[in-house]
Amino acid sequence: MSPVTAGVLQLLALIAALALAYRPLGDYMARVYSSERHYGPEKWIYKAVGANPSAEMRWPAYLRGVLAFSAVSVLFLYALQRAQGILPGSLGFSAIDPDQAFNTAASFVANTNWQSYYGEQAMGHVVQTGGLAVQNFVSAAVGMAVAVALVRGFARSRTGELGNFWADLVRGTVRILLPLSVVGALVLVACGAIQNFAGIHEVGQFMGGTQQWNGGAVASQEVIKELGTNGGGYFNANSAHPFENPTPFSNLFEIFLILLIPFALTRTFGRMVGNLRQGYAILATMGLIWIGFTALMMWTEFAHHGPALQAAGGAMEGKETRFGIGASAIFSVATTLTSTGAVNSFHSSYTGLGGGIQLLGMQLGEIAPGGVGSGLYGMLIMAIIAVFIAGLMVGRTPEYLGKKIGTQQIKLAACYILITPALVLCFTAAAMALPTPGDSMANPGAHGFSEILYAYTSGANNNGSAFAGLNADTQWFNSTIGIAMLLGRFLPMVFVLALAGSLAEQRPVPETAGTLRTDKPLYAGLLVGTILIITGLTYFPALALGPLAEGLAS
Repeated sequence: MSPVTAGVLQLLALIAALALAYRPLGDYMARVYSSERHYGPEKWIYKAVGANPSAEMRWPAYLRGVLAFSAVSVLFLYALQRAQGILPGSLGFSAIDPDQAFNTAASFVANTNWQSYYGEQAMGHVVQTGGLAVQNFVSAAVGMAVAVALVRGFARSRTGELGNFWADLVRGTVRILLPLSVVGALVLVACGAIQNFAGIHEVGQFMGGTQQWNGGAVASQEVIKELGTNGGGYFNANSAHPFENPTPFSNLFEIFLILLIPFALTRTFGRMVGNLRQGYAILATMGLIWIGFTALMMWTEFAHHGPALQAAGGAMEGKETRFGIGASAIFSVATTLTSTGAVNSFHSSYTGLGGGIQLLGMQLGEIAPGGVGSGLYGMLIMAIIAVFIAGLMVGRTPEYLGKKIGTQQIKLAACYILITPALVLCFTAAAMALPTPGDSMANPGAHGFSEILYAYTSGANNNGSAFAGLNADTQWFNSTIGIAMLLGRFLPMVFVLALAGSLAEQRPVPETAGTLRTDKPLYAGLLVGTILIITGLTYFPALALGPLAEGLAS
């Protein structure tokens, strides 16, 4: 079987698995977020935090819950890292430096999971399991809660109430993420991923010295790393490490986990607004972009330029022979089109155009299908923009799901789509203009520029993957990327929740013959075009200086 055929078959198997899980999981999540029951363990959590899960919240109160919980999480994770040297199970590792502790705390709370350290050489068991793994769960649940709040804004009328943040947070964690993670961890252990609390072992000679490996609760952290679109690896090699990703089957299973909840949330959206066809339209938009990017990535990496690539069957540099080009390309697109920083190959080693596809996937806003929660609310923001553009074309007030898109709504949507480009481009410009940050680049020219552009794109869009080659463990990059991660995560949530509140207060508008049908293929095509045009106009000059220049020169 040729490598191309193997890659295509893996893609088809992945699509089939996602299709089988789509309806049951999407309906189940809709029932979870619509339920009025509170289970026993959930009641204990509400009592511990002093929350009333039955009290409805307007958007300012919902936002205060999001920000307060996230702020406490940052402080707790920062303190845990700084105290690592005196904690049991630290494996002899010392406390994390202040700038790196801030960067890591911001990263994991923001669902970014950017890592400027070697996991197996820096973090002990307590920090890994009691700090990082916990944030993998709750940061994902926060994103899902904000998405559900926006969906309620479309579904409700003449009320500003969006549900209860604490109830949404706990239910998302206890009823959705935990059960799926238990099953997924068992699958990964069966595939060969390790799960223990062993210490550091010397396993033999390596280049004249001893080679050491850590144990760890890897399978349980790996599953929520992918399922929650987090991405932070237990080991520096991330999902290319055989302890995290042992076999081609585990590799395909991890890609399935990455895409599972973001795609299924479109079914949840359709169910909660009472119109499944609207969910299918959003699903079709996400699926079209994802399949298109995957096909383009496979083509760029399988294209034979020169005898070395012909002999290897494609661009094998930086890729695991266990997975090959096809599985690596599928994984790469899945991580950069979602907010997952996991990698099973070195993105810096992809072809110039392949690196550009990775960058563009993040710069779309990671909405195809995007992160858990963040992908759905990002796509719904773009849907509002597309409806507004269509309304301008035909000269009537735009409407979406029975809600008028007026001045207030379009201002909030515009603010949302401007935040991350401003962060990415301003920080990249500052890093290139100042003398010191450029010293961290391992490569000159267009590729070196792509390293810095990728770092800030990954941070501000809460992705977390790295282009490699860039030494990001400096005070400048730890501080600025940390700030970009926090602002890129929580400022958009302000506008999403404000938008949800304004929509929930409206009276529903009856559908007429002149209403744009947003559940038809024509609208899905308009939405895809809107996404690509907005992103292209925003980022094309930067992409031209980096991956496009490199790709055209090769």
